[in-house]
Amino acid sequence: MSDAGSVDFDDEQGYLGEYEGERNEAGERHGAGRAVLPNGDTYQGMYENGKRCGQGTYRFKNGARYIGDYYQNLKHGHGVFYYPDGSKYEGSWVDDLRQGHGVHTYPNGDTYEGEWLRHQRQGQGVYVYKATGSQYCGSWVGGKMEGAGELIHLNHRFQGNFHNNNPSGLGKYVFDIGCEQHGEYVQVDQDRADGDEEEAVSMQLKWKPKSVSGLTLWSPVKESTEGQIEGLKELKTQEAN
Repeated sequence: MSDAGSVDFDDEQGYLGEYEGERNEAGERHGAGRAVLPNGDTYQGMYENGKRCGQGTYRFKNGARYIGDYYQNLKHGHGVFYYPDGSKYEGSWVDDLRQGHGVHTYPNGDTYEGEWLRHQRQGQGVYVYKATGSQYCGSWVGGKMEGAGELIHLNHRFQGNFHNNNPSGLGKYVFDIGCEQHGEYVQVDQDRADGDEEEAVSMQLKWKPKSVSGLTLWSPVKESTEGQIEGLKELKTQEAN
């Protein structure tokens, strides 16, 4: 569902719903107040010159709820959004969109903590899969794993590059038993069934191992999200050198 805030409905008669609270000399909503919008949503908080501005709580009639900062009727600053499906976002907002640093907890219990841009995961961040305990620490573009990253499992991890949410190109698997397997992910044609000659050939990824060695230099991934992101940045520096 879209979590964009409802806006006041302004018809020819200028009806903005019911309002109780402070006003300025011009009669505009100004200061603390409570409003019931024509669509059934409610807002309680601060106003400035007729618009939501400052701290407030916006309750959507579908059960969603936002508690946080507003500016010019838009979510802007720090805030928490509770979705009807049980998911939750807490962090920075810019012009009604998730932007900056924030933590999103999804309905299945997965979490993402890191950078956002225009409602999508963008920049450095850590995604934790609740069902398996696995986690991805690395770069995101347009909501997808893209660039250098590390996919951490229970007893091994993959370090390398990602494209469109999948490992891509050179990388290595690091095993807790004390060895590494270096190799490369390549795309290969998937076998077509008989009679499917006119259908497009689908591609699948295949891991091609090249060598096995002892452990090489790698900055340990710390438990905190900030530590994981710092470890990734160190990896990028090592690769550049």
